Amino acid sequence: MKNEATIIDVPAESSSAMKGSAPLIGVTRDHTTSDSGGYKRGLSIFDFLLRLAAIIAASVAAGTMFTSDETLPFFTQFLQFEAGYDDLPTFQFFVIAMSMISGYLVLSLPFSVVTIVRPLATAPRLLLLVLDTAAMAFNMAAASSAAAIAYLAHNGNQNTNWLPICQQFEDFCQKTSGAVVSSFVSVVFF
Repeated sequence: MKNEATIIDVPAESSSAMKGSAPLIGVTRDHTTSDSGGYKRGLSIFDFLLRLAAIIAASVAAGTMFTSDETLPFFTQFLQFEAGYDDLPTFQFFVIAMSMISGYLVLSLPFSVVTIVRPLATAPRLLLLVLDTAAMAFNMAAASSAAAIAYLAHNGNQNTNWLPICQQFEDFCQKTSGAVVSSFVSVVFF
């Protein structure tokens, strides 16, 4: 065992056989240009701006609906008819949902900033994608339910003897309709 040497057997192949089985070599990168995620950074900035616009639209929708009250005098000052958002549970849901959407959008701004600073990070983008999808569905549910009630307030339903109230409560109906439109604008910004 002292005189034994390690022998490696290398088969002699022709050069044409070696050309077909050459190992793959990685493509060299040009280090003069840095891969900083330029278009991803631009998309992140656009996402941030859309988020700010959605915050404004959702806050306006919640605030407008919250302040929609109208009182009509009937015969005397002591007998009055009132219309407010808190008279209808659907409008209450709308105010609560749009406030929650506004809060979510404010809390998601730091994650959006992270995607601007680190455009190649995928975890914050994925988190925002999942949460934005859920928030958009919640926003759409609130906007759609309020739109149905606003439609009934404007047109009524003759089959169930629901009369339109917007002929008497014009300011209330204008404010609620504006809030519904603003909520659909925030859905578009999502």
